[in-house]
Amino acid sequence: MNESVLVFTLITVIGVVSIFPLTGLTGLFSFGQAAYMAVGAYIAGILAVYFKMPLIVCMISGVVGCGLLSVIVGYPTLKLRRDFFALMSLFLGEAIRAVLNASGDITGGAQGLSSIPKWIGLPGVFLGTAVVIVLVAMFKYSRFGRMCLAIKTDELAAKSFGISVFATKMKVYVFTSMIAGFAGVLYAFYIQYIDPNMFGWTTSSSWVIFLFFGGTVSLTGSVLSAVLLTMLPELLRFASELRTVIYCVIIIGVLNFRPQGLLGDREITDLYHWIKDKFTRHKLPENAA
Repeated sequence: MNESVLVFTLITVIGVVSIFPLTGLTGLFSFGQAAYMAVGAYIAGILAVYFKMPLIVCMISGVVGCGLLSVIVGYPTLKLRRDFFALMSLFLGEAIRAVLNASGDITGGAQGLSSIPKWIGLPGVFLGTAVVIVLVAMFKYSRFGRMCLAIKTDELAAKSFGISVFATKMKVYVFTSMIAGFAGVLYAFYIQYIDPNMFGWTTSSSWVIFLFFGGTVSLTGSVLSAVLLTMLPELLRFASELRTVIYCVIIIGVLNFRPQGLLGDREITDLYHWIKDKFTRHKLPENAA
């Protein structure tokens, strides 16, 4: 398995993890998350190619740019019902692609943006993925994570307990959009070329499927499913034309017979506590004869 497959797998992990707080914890379906990946990639790439900015400036600009765009988009759309928000997120993704294709003088249009410096390698992508996973894990177990779960369960009940539903949704939306933008920055500075077709709605839909495959409330399941389902086509290469069929059957089988996903709501820490309980259960008390 070559380095590019590993890098693409890690970036997919960031993409799936980026929708975990939004969809898994808050219950908002977003089919335009890849649009923020595109925005982050293009902002960073344009600054590097045309303005010769250093890596840290390009990276911060790409991530912050996605945050600002998410505030502009989220303010009117997060007030809609969840199904309408999902539709608006889909339209956002297609609108971003249309703008990138139409702005050929800056973005390269359908031909894409090339000559991006390769400032990121496998170690950098691995480190970035680890940082994102830690941040999202901290978010899940924080006060905001519990507020998101309350909103997902019942918005009216969450309001009655003093939770500002709109403000919480906005914070989660900005947070997840910036993570997706960070994935785009890493992607651009690794492959050195980007075009609008790389960030279509199919990419966002795949991330949602990966999330449900692993378990919507399990961060460990999200990471595991992203790694497994991204590498699976390479592992099934021996099956030639049948690998796509096998791949689809595996996904449909898991989603049909285990709707809660592979891990449900379990995390890797639950395994640690289970092993610890197994070992401590058979310990004799200190005052035993």
